[in-house]
Amino acid sequence: MIAVVEIGGKQYTVEKDMTFVVDRQAADVGSTMTLPALLIASADGKIVKVGTPTVEGSQILVEVVEHLKADKIRVFKIKSKKRYMRTQGFRAYQTRLTVTAIA
Repeated sequence: MIAVVEIGGKQYTVEKDMTFVVDRQAADVGSTMTLPALLIASADGKIVKVGTPTVEGSQILVEVVEHLKADKIRVFKIKSKKRYMRTQGFRAYQTRLTVTAIA
């Protein structure tokens, strides 16, 4: 089974036992979250259920594996002929999730 879920305004294509990284979620490590599916399809693509906006009665169970920080992004600003330069770093907070069941 393949499903499309929306977390934090972004859509992810997931399968059972798949691990993926999303923006930080307000859940404890080891806890489970239930998400509605936007689309559910069989692995061969013969059966497809599309929701408006979600598939009725669908549940995607995900487990919170860990909270982590992304790689550092360097932001560099410069204005020519003005001797203006600024460097800033940023690391986004993220959560790693594992899909335990698609129903």
